[in-house]
Parts: sequence; structure tokens; C-alpha cells
Amino acid sequence: MVNLLLCCTVMTVMHATARADAATKDTLRIIALGDSLTAGYGLPPGQAFPDVLQIALRARGHNVEVANAGISGDTTAAGLARLDWAVGPEADAIIVELGANDALRGQPPAEARANLDVILTRLSARKLPILLAGMRAPENWGAAYRDKFDAIYPELAARHGTLLYPFFLDGIATDPKLNLPDGLHPNQRGVAIIVERILPVVEQLLERARKARGSKAVNATSHN
Repeated sequence: MVNLLLCCTVMTVMHATARADAATKDTLRIIALGDSLTAGYGLPPGQAFPDVLQIALRARGHNVEVANAGISGDTTAAGLARLDWAVGPEADAIIVELGANDALRGQPPAEARANLDVILTRLSARKLPILLAGMRAPENWGAAYRDKFDAIYPELAARHGTLLYPFFLDGIATDPKLNLPDGLHPNQRGVAIIVERILPVVEQLLERARKARGSKAVNATSHN
């Protein structure tokens, strides 16, 4: 009797482990590569953009994990420098949110463009679906700077065939009720609005990720 109970217990554990492994294998993993707007500067734990986005996607039935690869203060150059280790082999799709610090510091738009171009080129070479989140330059640098900087994102998205969310802070920029006292970073209400607005585009990203994973599976089978 003891042996029978032990056998049943072992089989139950094995089946549960198998189900967990299958669920993990089916989970799509999005890497959110960004700066403080992604990292969650000034927010309580679990309230950063990737965390809230993951909750929203799961509430809509998506088996997904959104990893926070945001580092406060990062420029496009810093994001490029850490790209290879920030986006590991387990990634299924990428959200790229970089450039705000370049614009705040008045760095040449051509440099930000070149860095983002390399980032998108490297990610595309890995067959990873990409969502590029756009940024806008502050008005204090003048119209010429603003026009050059703001054009970076739609131009690169078109060139690389990536999804584009034109302005990451759409609907919350300059609204004191939706930002921290510094006026630059979204508060919890602001993050919720960002997630609500970007969600349809992220769902398009997930669809591309599913198709890409299916293609990889077919290719792997054909080579066996």
C-alpha cells in the first residue's frame, strides 16, 4: 500500500512538472530594452512599465513574460553597448525604448539615429520581432533639432520593418497629474495610461513573435 501511494505521488509530481515545463516552453518572452522610463524610476517595486504591461497582457489571455531591461540614465549608445547581454537567447520579441536621454542632453540626432540603426540591425539579424517606441525632443533645443530628432523613429521603423509606437509618453507628457514631481517620469497612473495605449501594438508584436517561433520550429524539424 505504501509503495502504491509512493508511486502515485511520484507520478503526480512528474505530471505537474511536465505541465509546468510545457507552460514555460510556450511562454513568449518580451524584453523591454530602455532607460528610466522602462526601468520604473521613482516607482514602487512591481509598478514599472514592463510589470504593468505583463499584467495587462496576461489579463487578455496571453501567456507572456515581459522582462525589464531598462537602466536609468541610458542613452542610445549605452543601450547599444549592453545589447548582447541584455537581450539573451531566450528572447522572443523586443520593445526598444531609448533616446529620451539623448534628447534631454542635446546630443546630435545623427548619433542617436546611428545607434538605434545598429540596435535594430542586430536584433533583426536574429529574426526577432521589434516594437520601436518613439521619443520626442524637448522644445528648448529649437525647431531644427526637434524636427531632426523626432523623424528618427518613423524613418527607422520603416527602414527595418518594425512596429512603431510613435511617442512612448503619448497622453501623459507634461501632465503633472500623471508624472512624478520631476515632470519627466510617469507615476503609476501615467504608466497605466502608457500600457493602455500601447497594448494593441504590443499584441501585434506578440502575433509576430508567435509566427517567428512557428517558423523556427518548422525549420528545426526540416533539418532533423
